[in-house]
Amino acid sequence: MADFTSPFWHWFVAIVSLLGILVLFPLLYRNRGNQPSGTLKTMGHVWDGDLEEYNNPLPGWWLNLFAVTLVFGLVYLILYPGLGHFPGVLGWSSKGQYEQEIQAASEQYDPLYQHYASIDIRTLSTHPEALKTGRRLFANYCAACHGSDARGARGFPNLRDSEWLYGGEPEQVYQSILHGRSGVMPAWGPVLGEEGVENVTNYILGLGNREHDGSLAAAGQPQYQQLCVACHQADGSGNQVLGAPNLKDRIWQYGGSKASIRESIANGRHGVMPAHGEFLGEERVHLLSAYVYSLSQEYEQE
Repeated sequence: MADFTSPFWHWFVAIVSLLGILVLFPLLYRNRGNQPSGTLKTMGHVWDGDLEEYNNPLPGWWLNLFAVTLVFGLVYLILYPGLGHFPGVLGWSSKGQYEQEIQAASEQYDPLYQHYASIDIRTLSTHPEALKTGRRLFANYCAACHGSDARGARGFPNLRDSEWLYGGEPEQVYQSILHGRSGVMPAWGPVLGEEGVENVTNYILGLGNREHDGSLAAAGQPQYQQLCVACHQADGSGNQVLGAPNLKDRIWQYGGSKASIRESIANGRHGVMPAHGEFLGEERVHLLSAYVYSLSQEYEQE
């Protein structure tokens, strides 16, 4: 792999960039209008008897615009980075501009977040102005996975209902956002085999009083007790400490059809909720947690 930090690439980029601009100046000079007035040259191509192609020079205003553009390009490369490692005489960088904008935003908004951080999440979840800010944070950092309406999608939980993998109390929501979560469902296909997967699938359907084959469910019960109880409990109610979902309800993160359940058992699942604490900070996570918590409270009041 090429080492793009070596001096060679610095000079290569700088020289090619400058030459690419400078060679255009003589090209423009050669294409200026210098033929005698009244003289019209043709290319020798004729169509329909009298329709000829003329070799007229480019208009002067057009050439001047080209020249201005080239001069602008040279000035830009002197002022801003673009010639290899040369940073430009202004010392501008996208990273520096980003840091300045972040600093300006922090000076303006940090006092507001500090004020909200002094209010407990449950109380803050009823604060209209705080929720407006929390909604904007959600749109920027959470909507890509959970949807703009927070109702989730396949593999991403609905945040508007009352079912929570790791618990829906304010502190639990806060910990999920701050530190993230990593949920792993092992692939039991190699252990159970095709027949065993089918048996356990029917047993799980039976836990939720859904249509299933009773004889297959009976065969799957001891297999469930052996492999699944440690996470999902004997009655299938799940374990929020582990993030193991309730198998008795009708809420399924990866789909609740028989085929989807069979796929989950056979191939396993691996869901990751990224930790937001490092780049958002605890105060913003506190406010975002209040907004997310408020969504489930709206559901319970419906």
